[in-house]
Amino acid sequence: MNKPFQLSARLRSFKYALTGIWTMLSSQHNAWLHLLATLGVLVAGFYFSLSPIEWSFIVLAIMAVWTTEALNTAFEFLADVTNPAFHPLVKKSKDVAAAGVLISALGAAVIATLIFAPHAQALFR
Repeated sequence: MNKPFQLSARLRSFKYALTGIWTMLSSQHNAWLHLLATLGVLVAGFYFSLSPIEWSFIVLAIMAVWTTEALNTAFEFLADVTNPAFHPLVKKSKDVAAAGVLISALGAAVIATLIFAPHAQALFR
């Protein structure tokens, strides 16, 4: 089963991942909100000249939100394939997956507040 390393296969895997990102953005309205928030945080980070440590936390927070959104989207697609009709357990599992996105988004908002609040306060002094 172990195939030898092939650069072309690794490049194809990046293509599949980029296709997945496009699928997520084109099918999930919340992904657009995450994209706007990501761009806003990046602009604010450059504006306030964040330190490397601050950038590390911002990047981790962004990564957490996008990862949970991607996993939630994949889970929803799989759930719809396995049972396209309404089923209460599928609804519960989708709700729990969506809760994971909410938890990561709230955590990211807390991180952003902790990092940007002192910079914003200094700006208004």
